[in-house]
Amino acid sequence: MHYFYTKQTTKEEIIMKTTIARKTAYIGAGIGLVLFALFGLLPGSLLGGAAGINIAGWLFGLPLDPGLLSRMIVLVAMLIGIVVAGIVIVTLSSTVGWFVGKVIESGLHAKEVGEEKNLPKAEERR
Repeated sequence: MHYFYTKQTTKEEIIMKTTIARKTAYIGAGIGLVLFALFGLLPGSLLGGAAGINIAGWLFGLPLDPGLLSRMIVLVAMLIGIVVAGIVIVTLSSTVGWFVGKVIESGLHAKEVGEEKNLPKAEERR
């Protein structure tokens, strides 16, 4: 299968386009980790714990006895809540970072195309 390009792309241009998007995605993921540490741990464990209490209540009846199995159900639900909050926040922020990188790349590409269009005019002036 052959792909035809209107412009000859070089290996450096392809690498530059992928690295800008990757760098901004990594920056977004780092920001997401910080946001998760600040705003995701507590709500994730709170909502997961509430879900765990409901599940244990359905299984053993409310009010819960301080048994080992009911506590383990609440613990597992809290951990699931924390993991889900982390996945959502980090994925969202890295996706936003990747989109920002793609916007930057398209801006650079548009600038290059604009310079190429003005190139024949500049050669005529010489």
